[in-house]
Amino acid sequence: MSQTPPRIMPKPFNTAPQGLWRATPPAIFPPIMGLLGLGLAWRNAAKLFPSAPDWIGEMILGAVSLLYLFAVVAYLAKVVRRPSVVADDLRILPGRAGLSAGADAGFLFAAVLVPYSAGLARLVLVLSLIALTTVAGLTIRSFLIGPAEQRRVTPVWHLTFVGFILAPLSAVPLGYLGMSQFIFATTLPIAAAIWAISAMQFARADVPPPLRPLLAVHLAPVSLFGIVATLLGYTTLALAFAWIGLTALVVYLIGIRYLTKGDFSALWGAFTFPLAAFANLMFSAATLAPIPFRLVGGVELVGATLVIVFIAMKIMQLWTRGKLAKATNAATV
Repeated sequence: MSQTPPRIMPKPFNTAPQGLWRATPPAIFPPIMGLLGLGLAWRNAAKLFPSAPDWIGEMILGAVSLLYLFAVVAYLAKVVRRPSVVADDLRILPGRAGLSAGADAGFLFAAVLVPYSAGLARLVLVLSLIALTTVAGLTIRSFLIGPAEQRRVTPVWHLTFVGFILAPLSAVPLGYLGMSQFIFATTLPIAAAIWAISAMQFARADVPPPLRPLLAVHLAPVSLFGIVATLLGYTTLALAFAWIGLTALVVYLIGIRYLTKGDFSALWGAFTFPLAAFANLMFSAATLAPIPFRLVGGVELVGATLVIVFIAMKIMQLWTRGKLAKATNAATV
């Protein structure tokens, strides 16, 4: 008696590609960037508060540095399979934010390495400059060939075109003073233009609830310009940015219900690195004028730690469960 051959079911059209890290979402990088900034904030807090153990910051930085390296390898695994996937990810807002944050986080990683290995920190700094320049160039290309609505100015532009201001955090300690001054002078007008255009857009039309967390990104450049101004010895500018940042944080806290009206999403990662940057700004300004920046920085760091860790854990959980790539429309290979 002949047996009926087994029926072979056709492969579904929407089956995800098989293989490790074929759909790594760029959205993993903003919370990692926030965690790196948080670790640097705890490192700086230990210099100002005798009661703050220095091992807290180093423990955070060690763990998050490994997470960052793992995330970079996971994304590069996708790029190696098809390099054009970078351009695909840059066509969507979460992708542009994620890839820019991934390059920006490299500057923070370089700052982490400075006390341990100047040579390694220098290498990471150079690689990060190349990475962010590449992301910025591909983003401009995407704007030129994509639809007009893609060219609308968003807070993500700070990450892409102003993110170079993170470089002096390691470049100044490494002795690259001239380069740091050049970066400060060139990125400040770009940031000012983004702030101005964003303000005009906000005055004309409200921001949809799902995109409101991105508004927090505007605080990050304020904080970073203040920090770098301190490193470069621009005392008056540093204190001005510190007061502007403090005022902006108060405004954000007043409008927190407005910012968080939408459901939790990967875009909430935009809350993490501005909170960390602000803590570092306060500690930087405290070296010039301890009152009130030292106390404000300490209080904000405690709150920021809880918020950043919570958001980062939620986003990492989405990644490990395989839901983050689909939620952010990440490109697959």
